[in-house]
Amino acid sequence: MSNSSAKAQGGAQADVWSAGDVSLEAALAAQGDAVTQVLDSLLAPVDGPRGRVIEAMRYGALGGGKRLRPFLVCESARLFDVPRASALRVAAAIEMVHCYSLIHDDLPAMDDSALRRGRPTAHVAFDEATAILAGDGLLTEAFTVLADALTHDKAEVRIALVAALAAAAGAAGMVGGQMIDMSPERTGLDLAGISHLQSLKTGALIRFSCEAGAILAEAGHAEREALVRYAEDLGLAFQIADDLLDAQSTPEALGKPTGQDASLGKATFVGQLGIEKAREKAESLVRSACARLDLFGEKADLLRQTAAFVVSRRS
Repeated sequence: MSNSSAKAQGGAQADVWSAGDVSLEAALAAQGDAVTQVLDSLLAPVDGPRGRVIEAMRYGALGGGKRLRPFLVCESARLFDVPRASALRVAAAIEMVHCYSLIHDDLPAMDDSALRRGRPTAHVAFDEATAILAGDGLLTEAFTVLADALTHDKAEVRIALVAALAAAAGAAGMVGGQMIDMSPERTGLDLAGISHLQSLKTGALIRFSCEAGAILAEAGHAEREALVRYAEDLGLAFQIADDLLDAQSTPEALGKPTGQDASLGKATFVGQLGIEKAREKAESLVRSACARLDLFGEKADLLRQTAAFVVSRRS
């Protein structure tokens, strides 16, 4: 795949993947910085009244975070030697969708949170109406990025990316999971119900992030399926780790409120399994996720390290 025009974003070295051994921490930081640069370019400030919503979009998208989903896009793309600039554009798109979801999750009508990533949430920093529009803007802009020929030379690949992200973000994915999370039935979910909820609310975007590299590369069924299965294990482990952090950490350490699910009587993995068994379940999922990557050999080592990272992280 040529896709040379994608060099317009990501700098002069956009199509060069770093070689040699690199730690996960360094790789996360480097990819995070690169994605932030692309987001900064795609969400350039504008003058006039419209500028306020762009400012709020930038506040939500450029304000830190682990950039885990963009990292998964870039690492899945690296398995197939996809041009880095293409991967970074898709990474920026998934981060826009993720940040839109956080802005809307924090609204008074949903979780009513005042703190996100250690600073005021968007509706506190701006106002509720602007926060809603900022989330809408980020969601919509993500599809503009994917549909642009800068992302891939082939229209059918761009269509596949748009379709996959729409499915992951919509009523059959993240939005559907959020609806279940807000429903009266949420408090009575059993372990299977919680797992299904989180496979939609959290897992769907993680699945897209891992599958995106295979879509960009037009990879075969076996490679694509391996990444999907890896993502399913990773997403569930990630959510169990979130539940553990929510139960054991502090707002200062996490940069957001803790204990909200428990205070609302919502069923969680920790509530169902207890802390020790929940941790054991997360570690078992990590082992399973790593095994899914066997066909990629050493080239998938950073993805294996990522699986271990999601259950050992402190925020």
